[in-house]
Amino acid sequence: MTVTSELRPDGIRVVTMNAPPVNALTVQGWFDVAAALDEASADLATKVVVLRAEGKGFNAGVDIKEMQNTTGFDALLGANKGCFAAFKAVYECAVPVVAAVNGFCVGGGVGLVGNADIVVASEDAYFGVPEVNQGALGAATHMARLVPQHLMRTLYFTARTIPATDLVAFGSVLEVVPRERLDEAAYAVAGEIAAKNTKVIRAAKEALNGIDPVDVNKSYRWEQGFTFELNLMGVSDELRDDFAGTSKAANSAEGAR
Repeated sequence: MTVTSELRPDGIRVVTMNAPPVNALTVQGWFDVAAALDEASADLATKVVVLRAEGKGFNAGVDIKEMQNTTGFDALLGANKGCFAAFKAVYECAVPVVAAVNGFCVGGGVGLVGNADIVVASEDAYFGVPEVNQGALGAATHMARLVPQHLMRTLYFTARTIPATDLVAFGSVLEVVPRERLDEAAYAVAGEIAAKNTKVIRAAKEALNGIDPVDVNKSYRWEQGFTFELNLMGVSDELRDDFAGTSKAANSAEGAR
């Protein structure tokens, strides 16, 4: 199963992503993440969520191979809608979301983490938004919640990555721990929140979202619009073909003749 959700007796709901080999989520996977967070919001027994992953890394973004092996733009449209739903569900979750990040966290992974309330990471964790390499735009909205503006632009234009240890200084990552202690660290801070009055915590989450200076949903949707433009120009398929080893762009051109 790609996404599982388990409510612990202490009120901590653990949502785990597990999509080998690299946690690149399919269209359905993104909607599953959204459903798990929506379930957490609706369940009054849930006091806090820990969003974590099994495997090599936290999240490698969308499943580009699924996209390139799907005729037309159905998978692209599905991925955009699924990512939007997942990021929105994390941000609007009625209780705080603690992201426990291991290994790589790129593309859509940054979308999830940037919308989380608290981030803890393992020593091997790093973050990046390599969208420009695949002819897409997105997650700058969320990277901007992790690093200062000019650094975000550098990371975005160059597709460089940044280690979690560097983000502690910005305050966007609470702490960096050995990988074997990652779950322990996430549950520790989640436990502090779970010990509070849940009605107060839910009110606090809504209040903090209400005073956010940027509407993350509209901002991310604006970015996605440029992804659609690049796809209509054919640029995106060519770049994704290079990544996935497919020939969708050539096949589309042949079919148009």
